[in-house]
Amino acid sequence: MKLTHLAFSFLVCAPAIAAQTWITNVRLVSPEKLDRIDTGSVLIDNDRIVRVERGTGSNVPKGATRVDGKGYYLTPGLIDSHVHLFAVPGMSFEQADHMQAMANAYFAQMPRSYLYYGYTTVIDLAAGSRDFINRVKAMPRHPDIYDCGPPLVFANGYPSSYAPPEHRFEMFSNFIYDPAQADKIPSRYKPEDYTPAKGVARAKADGAICVKTHYEHGFGSQRNLPVMSPAVYGEVRAAATRDGLTLVTHGNSFEAQTFAVNGGVDVLAHGMWHWGALNNSPELPDEIKQLLDKIVERRIGYQPTMQVLYGLRAYVDPDYLNTPALAKLLPPAMLAWLKTPEGSWFKEEVAEPGETDEDVRHGMEAPLRRQRQVVAYLASKNANFLFGTDTPSSPTYGNIPGLNGYLEMQNLHNAGLSLAQLFQAATINNARAFHLDRDLGTIEAGKVANLVLMKESPLQDVRAYDTVNTVWLRGKPMARDSLAVGQ
Repeated sequence: MKLTHLAFSFLVCAPAIAAQTWITNVRLVSPEKLDRIDTGSVLIDNDRIVRVERGTGSNVPKGATRVDGKGYYLTPGLIDSHVHLFAVPGMSFEQADHMQAMANAYFAQMPRSYLYYGYTTVIDLAAGSRDFINRVKAMPRHPDIYDCGPPLVFANGYPSSYAPPEHRFEMFSNFIYDPAQADKIPSRYKPEDYTPAKGVARAKADGAICVKTHYEHGFGSQRNLPVMSPAVYGEVRAAATRDGLTLVTHGNSFEAQTFAVNGGVDVLAHGMWHWGALNNSPELPDEIKQLLDKIVERRIGYQPTMQVLYGLRAYVDPDYLNTPALAKLLPPAMLAWLKTPEGSWFKEEVAEPGETDEDVRHGMEAPLRRQRQVVAYLASKNANFLFGTDTPSSPTYGNIPGLNGYLEMQNLHNAGLSLAQLFQAATINNARAFHLDRDLGTIEAGKVANLVLMKESPLQDVRAYDTVNTVWLRGKPMARDSLAVGQ
């Protein structure tokens, strides 16, 4: 078979691959040198970059396999710092249990779908099952996976509130005891064992690089959920600092982000689409600007996660399930099922009784408008954006791994992020925020050889992120087409 783009004949005979690989005739796009998009070469030895040369005319190191990059653009591997690997988009947990063959086919493809769009690293912010994470890591092709361990939830608060009370504390076992709710917590759980410090320590012992908390009063039928006090959050902050973990907080409202910023959060896990009493303000209120200025000044990591809302809106987009990329990312049986009435079950959660599709689209425009205004303001101040998709943010089929990232990039660019800001958010900013920059985020000697070859420059057009040609994961090359369903 003739390969029309890159002559990777060695892909089909892996045992013959030399320990060293010389990728040459590429344009190097690395976030620490955005002013120097030079033609150059990169030498990989096993799983590390050992040399980066800028300029032409370099000779192939003796014994190395030469790869001609055809003048394409070589970037660091992309990082999605907000995923949930255990969930199946479009399925409830009960449906996934009932349709295990379909769910298993999805899980077999899921890590390849991230790689298909160049995501060589993902961070699971709520790794509820260590066994599951280890199973994904054991798959032949998967991104590097890091996580926050089990989420640190406040007793009976979000998201544990969605679990039945009789199973809640087993399902969300890393919780913070609230003495005011002693009558609502099973007596076998002792207050001294469920302090903020011990919760953070459990995440650390589980291998986490971060700890995930929440400030969420709820939505839908649950709007008065308990939340932690500033004093309790202060204990979490102190414990995370002690244990060297990045403190991530879920919060999509002005109130929640004010709480987290005042408490010393490292990463805000969502954009701000709820402004509370200021919701009807047509312009960005001064009160919110003042909070956003603090976020900029303190270099707090900001994940806008715009696909949370757009992913819900997919249920009133009649063309979404016909998006050509879905056939490359979802097993055929699953894609066909999602197009059935049973597969569209979650639409009833998105739309209120009696609402038309147009009503739903119109109802989502206000929170999307607020979100875009916040993103635009932060972009104008060059905030510390982190690229994270919250894939999947709920049981919506509008959050498919890989594609969700590409759509998020388009949303962010349309909202005001420059292409340089977007690229930095998905590479070095994420690496620094989660203390992975010793290994990831740039093309430099000593870094892990996670690399992406794109036909177009991500600094010239956001559509470049859909021109991935080849992905190197720890020095091993994968042609993009080999990562699609059925390959």
